[in-house]
Amino acid sequence: MTTERKFVATAAIAVAFASGVLLSRTIDRRMTLTADPSDQTAAAPAQSRTAATAAVLPDLSGIAERGIQASVNISSTEQMQVDPFIQYFYGVDPTRTSRGSGVIVSADGYILTNSHVVGNPGSEIHVTTGDNREVPAKVVGVDTISDLAVIKADLKNSTPLPWGDSDRLKAAEWVLAIGNPFRFNQTVTLGVVSAPKRRDPQLDTYTDFVQIDAAINPGNSGGALVNARGELVGINTMIYGPTGGFQGIGFAIPANVARRVMDLLIKEGEVTRGSIGSMSLQAITAAQARENNLGDRAGMFVARLSPSAPAARAGLRGADVIVGFNGQPVTEQSQFARLIADAPVGSVAKLEVMRAGRPVTLDVTVTRLIPPAVRR
Repeated sequence: MTTERKFVATAAIAVAFASGVLLSRTIDRRMTLTADPSDQTAAAPAQSRTAATAAVLPDLSGIAERGIQASVNISSTEQMQVDPFIQYFYGVDPTRTSRGSGVIVSADGYILTNSHVVGNPGSEIHVTTGDNREVPAKVVGVDTISDLAVIKADLKNSTPLPWGDSDRLKAAEWVLAIGNPFRFNQTVTLGVVSAPKRRDPQLDTYTDFVQIDAAINPGNSGGALVNARGELVGINTMIYGPTGGFQGIGFAIPANVARRVMDLLIKEGEVTRGSIGSMSLQAITAAQARENNLGDRAGMFVARLSPSAPAARAGLRGADVIVGFNGQPVTEQSQFARLIADAPVGSVAKLEVMRAGRPVTLDVTVTRLIPPAVRR
C-alpha cells in the first residue's frame, strides 16, 4: 500500500473529586472513633480485585525488547518493465519501492517476511535492524501462494526469536505484533488471538490464519507475531476492512506453516505444490445436495472446469460434486486446495465424486501448480 496516513493518539484522564465540609473537630473525631468496621473490610475485596487484575495483565516489556532485537525493517526496490516511449515522454519511474517488516529466524541472518514485501526474486533489498544498522540482503526464495519469502543478510551476533507451536494457540491468548507501520520503526502493539484457526471463504487463501486484534497497519506486513512466552507464533500479513487500515481484524500466517515453507525455500529455493487443473467450485451442504438431486453428501459442486485440466482428462464433469480426495472428505474449498497442493507431483490421486446422485471414483494425475505472479 502506497498511501500513508499519520495518526495522532491523544489520551484524556478525567478525575472526579469529592469535597466535604468538616463541621467541627468534635464531629470529625467522633466519626473517626465510631467508624463502621465494615468500611475497612469492604476495602479488602477491592484491593484483592486490583491485585487479581494486575496478576492477569503480564509485563511483556522484556519479551517486546527481545522481539524488537529480532525484527527488521525491509526496503525492496524492484525494476519494472516500462515502455521506453512512455518513460521518456511521461517521466514514468521504472522502479517500484515497497516497505515492510521481517523477523530474524536464525543466528546466521535468515529473515522471514511476506512475498508481497520482497516482490520479485531480483529485487534490491535492504534491511534495518533494531539497533539502526542498515545492511543489504539477498532473496533466498519467494512463495507467492503462501505469501512468504526468505531473505538473508550479513547480521553478525543476531539473536533470533525461538519458534512457538501455532497449533497450540488459544482464543484470548496475549500476543504482540512487531513491525514498521507507516515507517514508524520497531512499533509494538498488544492484543489477543481472536481466532487461532480462521478459515473463511472471504479470505480465499491457501492456509488458515491466526486472527488477531493487535493493531497492524500498512508496513506491518512480514513482521513477527509473538506470544507471552517470547516465541514466534506467526507472520503478520493482512488487514481486513474497508479502509485498508486498522479495524481490529488482522491476520497472521501460523508459525508452523511459515516454518515449513521457509525450510523448503532455504533448501530448494521454491515450494512445489500439486494441481489437478483450473476449475470453479461451490461448497454445498448435504441438504443442498439432496434438494438438487446431487446425492446426499456435502462437497464441492463443479460449476466450471477447464477442458485441458488433468481432472477433466480423468473424467470429471461440470455439475459433479467432489466429496473426497485420496480418502479425505472434502467439504471446504480452502481445505480441498490444501489437499491437492500437498499431493506429490506426478502421483495419481483418487477423486471421489457424486454424479447425479451416484458415486464415481476417478484417477487423476497430479501436475505441478504454477505460482501466480507476485502481488504488491
